[in-house]
Amino acid sequence: MSNSLSSQIFTRKMLICVFTGFNSGLPLFVLLQMLPVWLTDKHLSIELIGAVTGVMLPYGLKFLWAPLLDRYFPSFLGRRRSWMLLSQVALLILLYIISLFDPLTQLSAVANIALLIAFFSATQDIVLDAYRREILSDHELGLGNTIHINAYRIAGLIPGGLSLYLAAIYPWETVFLWTALCMLAGIFMTLFLAKEPKIDMQQTNQPFYQAFWIPLQEFFQRKGVIQAIGFLLFLFLYKFGDSFATTLQTKFIYDMGFSKEDIAIVVKSTALWSSILSGLAGGVIMLKLGINRALWLFGLVQMVTIGGFIWLAAFGHFDVITSAELWKLGVVIAAEYIGVGLGTAAFVAFMARESNPLYTATQLALFTSLSALPSKVLGMLSGYVVGAAGYYQYFWFCLFLAIPGMLCLFWVAPWNQDNNTANSL
Repeated sequence: MSNSLSSQIFTRKMLICVFTGFNSGLPLFVLLQMLPVWLTDKHLSIELIGAVTGVMLPYGLKFLWAPLLDRYFPSFLGRRRSWMLLSQVALLILLYIISLFDPLTQLSAVANIALLIAFFSATQDIVLDAYRREILSDHELGLGNTIHINAYRIAGLIPGGLSLYLAAIYPWETVFLWTALCMLAGIFMTLFLAKEPKIDMQQTNQPFYQAFWIPLQEFFQRKGVIQAIGFLLFLFLYKFGDSFATTLQTKFIYDMGFSKEDIAIVVKSTALWSSILSGLAGGVIMLKLGINRALWLFGLVQMVTIGGFIWLAAFGHFDVITSAELWKLGVVIAAEYIGVGLGTAAFVAFMARESNPLYTATQLALFTSLSALPSKVLGMLSGYVVGAAGYYQYFWFCLFLAIPGMLCLFWVAPWNQDNNTANSL
């Protein structure tokens, strides 16, 4: 049994999943964790920092151009690898260039570059998700997505941990350069590890608009209009609370009185083992309970972890950081990474299950976009909410935002429904 399991894990495909997760996560966490600390160091207000998070919007809109990536592509490396390479090179360049501007005097330029980073990162996600789905067989999907998500979360340790530690020693320009060079891992994968999958081209001779319409038509016909709308509403709401809570997570920790070194060493070392633990636990639990029940269980865990931020915020600003404060922070962050890791694993598996293999790229882009859209659109308001109400009330607000998504589970993923196959709702 162990030999069988090891033979499934230690393969070229699973190694590629490590790289897809790492490269997908790195630019996202630069925007989510590293950018707020940089802007704080540059003395920008919480309102402006919150507004800058609006650059995350492309993650919620990537379904708009996902069909174009299926239909049009440079021919030098094939349909998937060409777009992978172009997006990765663009990200490497942009992640360094942004540091050459002063946010205080050139905020619009910084925001525009951050928007481009989000766009190319979302584009990379579209292609990587499609590529991963195309190279993995159905029985490999669970393992491959679990490895991808773990690598995705671990990638956050660089911009949210190592880079912040280095920022206490070196200029920010140097730190951004080293962070950007981590994208070389993805370029290596694209050029030397990845092989272009042999897949049939769909609808190439049909009118242009059909590339957008046919995958949507198939989804609504398969589900029925009412059930499809309920499903899409669930995508909006399930991760809303915890995504909104983590929008200003690093800024919150910084404002509590913790230093960049504290965030880098304590927070991110805690996050590492928490991510690995949650990934392993999530995979086992989903095998035992199925996806539907995992969504219920992990959704409750997500709500509990938001409660951890409420508990930490109740202490107010720490004037002195001792081992007790570091312990409190470590517990909250460990719980948050476990909650998010578990919830994301089940959520991604659910979306993959509900997509039609013929239109996986476009439908998965639609599903993941819709799941990200609320927090990305409203996330830009987070700074204003914190400025008006404070962190304690803000996290209570996030907790209540998580409730509607849980209520949707009665409709889209009932506890006792057969959850090994896609449900028809």
